[in-house]
Amino acid sequence: MSIFDKILIRKTNRATGGSEAKASVLAVLPEKIYQDASLELQDIIAPSALKVEPKSLNLGDKIARTFFIISYPRYLTDNWFSPVINLDKVFDISIFVHPIDTSLILRQFQKKVAEVESQINVRAARGMVRDPMLDTAYQDLEGLRESLIQAQEKMFDVGIYITIYADTDLELFKIENEIKSMFESKLIYIKPALFQQEEGFKSVIPLNMDLLGVHQKLNSEPLSSVFPFISFDLTSDKGILYGVNRHNSSLVIFDRFSLENYNSVTFAKAGSGKSYATKLEILRSLMFDIDVIVIDPEREYEYLAESVGGRYFNISLSSDHHINPFDLPIPREDETAEDVLRSNVINLVGLFRLMLGGLTPEEDSMVDRAISETYAIKDITPESDFSNIEPPLLADFEMVLAGMDGSDSVVQRLSKYTRGSWATFLNRPSNVDINKKFVVFSIRDMEDELKPVAMYIVMHYIWNAIRRNLKKRLLVVDEAWWMMKSEDTASFLYSIAKRGRKYYLGLATITQDAADFMNSPYGVPIVTNSSIQLLLKQSTATIDVLQKTFNLTDEEKYLLLESGIGEGIFFAGLKHVAIKVVASYTEDQIITSDPSQILSNRKAKMELEASNKAG
Repeated sequence: MSIFDKILIRKTNRATGGSEAKASVLAVLPEKIYQDASLELQDIIAPSALKVEPKSLNLGDKIARTFFIISYPRYLTDNWFSPVINLDKVFDISIFVHPIDTSLILRQFQKKVAEVESQINVRAARGMVRDPMLDTAYQDLEGLRESLIQAQEKMFDVGIYITIYADTDLELFKIENEIKSMFESKLIYIKPALFQQEEGFKSVIPLNMDLLGVHQKLNSEPLSSVFPFISFDLTSDKGILYGVNRHNSSLVIFDRFSLENYNSVTFAKAGSGKSYATKLEILRSLMFDIDVIVIDPEREYEYLAESVGGRYFNISLSSDHHINPFDLPIPREDETAEDVLRSNVINLVGLFRLMLGGLTPEEDSMVDRAISETYAIKDITPESDFSNIEPPLLADFEMVLAGMDGSDSVVQRLSKYTRGSWATFLNRPSNVDINKKFVVFSIRDMEDELKPVAMYIVMHYIWNAIRRNLKKRLLVVDEAWWMMKSEDTASFLYSIAKRGRKYYLGLATITQDAADFMNSPYGVPIVTNSSIQLLLKQSTATIDVLQKTFNLTDEEKYLLLESGIGEGIFFAGLKHVAIKVVASYTEDQIITSDPSQILSNRKAKMELEASNKAG
């Protein structure tokens, strides 16, 4: 009688007192369920139909077949189970470990050792050639018996059962052969549970019932090699939870600050969960005393900043927040004022190339000289104390530049930043304080033409603040493809990726336009300078570029094309695993990017505030 029949009879017996025959059961049950208007757990989890055959089970639309291991070789190597566990197929594994009383097994060993020793002696008395197999068996038995007596080893009855699933008999046959070849290559042999498929299936599903009872005796050492989570994973004893390993459901826990550099890149198509995964990492990093700074081009991190008590700066032409690009950081102990000033001049030359649409070699040299003279009129020199200075403004730079021969074209292009509609953005003293654990700079309301300039200025300001004091920090640059449009902004981003480790800084670069990012001459260097890479669901237009960059196999390529939201491949150093990003309910409420959920959260917040005021 099948499981399904038993469920039907058990339910009907409760409903009818067991008086109807089995033929009536099938007719009565649906009517009874309809009249009761209720379903129980077994109604929900039971398949639509179940058929038990000698070598398989039909579970609704699926076919299942259960196997058991019947023999092992003399030695089991570490990780021998790993290829099977990481097989990209649907299957279940149950491992039953039954301890054996040591005194009982020692008595059995004594008899077995005596038998083997007797066979060896008989062969020797007859003048026969020594049998290497008997000698080896005797040595193994003696060694194991000694370990058992000294309590260094224990013995166990071990049963390993595997149930595979497929849609067709042909597919089931292919999966069976693939698993068999993996086992047999290691001299491990399996057999299907003939005429015991129902017992085998029950033994594999999480009921903790070993109904097959097919056991092999293993001592502690080889048994440890069966540990099911010794697969391709990234589980560390410290760090944050990035997600769940899709192959074996182990946790992907990693500390980016334990690698040779602390940078990461994330590539995903729009709506694949890249910002969700990033916000989840931010939220968990804050718990480990890591300062986080975000450049937010789409205003996606505002609610997160409010929730954790961070600071949110809206950078736009009409904003009250201003950043003066001429600000200078206080030199660190291992730096001189001359080094800081020179570095700032070089970065400002790059900024003006971006602002002015490029510079000729003559203009480039002129701007470089004008920057130094602009600092000089404020008595800022390589010998100055930067802690007590008033940095110049863009208007001061324009004044110095206007006094130079041949500067008319540059001054004319610069005027829109000092006197035109864009003057409010740059020509003001800085009034931004980033002395918080979590800081967000939003440039969503900045005009598209100015976004690369805004990102450059904000990153330059952040970089100066980071250099000021050594602290564990994470800098997140979302939609980084904006910065890859210009060589100067891309070069600056690359310089942070290279130099960040010196200042205990991890750079997290996130983009949905992988093609634009990788087409930049700095795209591949930024990737190669990032120890962590997260690839989520990709589009067919960009997958070939990523496959070439990350040396993906065809299976990994198709995995990325077919992944769901928050699913992909996580690379850390030389390891990589298929990952699914998971969040708790509370985390999800804080980091969600779903517009409907955000509106619902805001409505609930407004209702709560109104209720508090009324109370």
